[in-house]
Amino acid sequence: MDDILTALEQIFALSTLIFMLVGTVAGIIAAAIPGFTVTMAIVLTLPLTFNMDPLQGVAVMLSVYVGGLTGGLISAALLGIPGTPSSVATTFDAFPMARKGDPGRALSLGVWASFFGTLISTMILVIAAPPLAVFAVKLGPWEYFSLIVFALTIVASLVGDSVLRGLLAGLIGLAISTIGADPILGRPRFDFGIEMLETGLPFLVVLIGIFAISQLLSEVEDARTVRSGASLVTGTIDFKTLKVMKEVLMSPINLFRSSVIGVLIGALPGAGGSISNLVAYDQAKRASKNPEQFGTGTPDGVIASESGNSATAGGGLIPLIGLGIPGSAVDAILMASLMVHGISVGPRLVLDHSDLVYGMFIAMTVASFMMLIVSVLSMRLFIRVAAVPKWLIVPTVLVCCVVGSFALNNRVTDLYLLGIIGLVGYVLRSLGYALAPLVLGVILGPIAETNLRRALMTDGDPTLFLTRPISLIFLIAAVLAVVWAVRSHLKTMKMNGASAEDAS
Repeated sequence: MDDILTALEQIFALSTLIFMLVGTVAGIIAAAIPGFTVTMAIVLTLPLTFNMDPLQGVAVMLSVYVGGLTGGLISAALLGIPGTPSSVATTFDAFPMARKGDPGRALSLGVWASFFGTLISTMILVIAAPPLAVFAVKLGPWEYFSLIVFALTIVASLVGDSVLRGLLAGLIGLAISTIGADPILGRPRFDFGIEMLETGLPFLVVLIGIFAISQLLSEVEDARTVRSGASLVTGTIDFKTLKVMKEVLMSPINLFRSSVIGVLIGALPGAGGSISNLVAYDQAKRASKNPEQFGTGTPDGVIASESGNSATAGGGLIPLIGLGIPGSAVDAILMASLMVHGISVGPRLVLDHSDLVYGMFIAMTVASFMMLIVSVLSMRLFIRVAAVPKWLIVPTVLVCCVVGSFALNNRVTDLYLLGIIGLVGYVLRSLGYALAPLVLGVILGPIAETNLRRALMTDGDPTLFLTRPISLIFLIAAVLAVVWAVRSHLKTMKMNGASAEDAS
């Protein structure tokens, strides 16, 4: 009890609250700019915390983390460009909702879903950190590969109107992920002697090119509309925060399921928000009574994606606190921060520094409330982006994309890649290809390859994928997911055929 009171006293000190508020705002702004990641924001924050107390420093970085996981939804909803990889699925329904003239509702749904997702993950973190950490550390490369195979079945839900074109886009994404240095041995491959391909295609450059550049090119297709001063999002901006909060709470199963998915994936070292938002979206679509509405601006899609990616924050702390194993790059930076202050992170962290651990739980909760308040108060400011004419917003966003892509590695060649990938994305979009499966292939391809090769290097027996229980469960889930997807597509085709006959 004394440790909890000590933690409360440190977190609710005025200086700590002010620093946390600044961190929350910085995280939201950083994540809202395409190309700037939450990890980048945390890295920039780290040196500023060296002179703080350990708990104060960690609390500030947690505030940046929580704010950053929400900030990505702003550009995803208003511009159709995911601010961070963890907001990819948010664009599927939040952007169509905004384009239909309801950007205020799209943003509010995302903010409330993020808030509740963070709270749920914090509660699970407090209750289940030790057993979940033990579970997560038992997973080997066999289980990770099987998990990624299961995650790849998400492609079946994102293929759009054409299954063939959707699957082809997914294969293109997997092929792109193989370009560059071998992830295990570091040998160059598939670079065709082109220097700019030797180090591979940076994932964020691909993400920005495919989603942002292709979207911006689509927006300026009609020169007459651009010259007329039309904005990206039109219609009446309706902004009813409390009404949307009730709407989110009216989907308790979707909210809780997506948050639990976020926690579980966040607890797996190496996984994170970039996967959890897609898996949560996919599971929400599969469980929905109206799956055909996903991708057209349905609230359930926004709730699933945002609660899923925000819940990874709490999930990532589970192996860090329980075992001293960082669950993501952000958690590794948090771990480095504690080590700078002379705190050894490991299984004895809870025993030796219980006030610090309780303080982290309290800081997560306080940061989520700060994120909510800052987002609600600043949303009217962000939402004005929707009213800016295309001739002004398109070049402004393009500059942000270029700066963000260059800042990743400080390489001019990344800008050439950005332009080429953007043109390819524009052509694919014009031909009716779904872009989401392509990005999914780029995200999951390297993880699947790395774990497959690690598993076979550890033991050449391929039957281990079937004889290890957790691996087998993931593979069975993948098969069931494919069967369900095929059944759904056949059912949809049958219904469309019956409708066509009735119409004739």
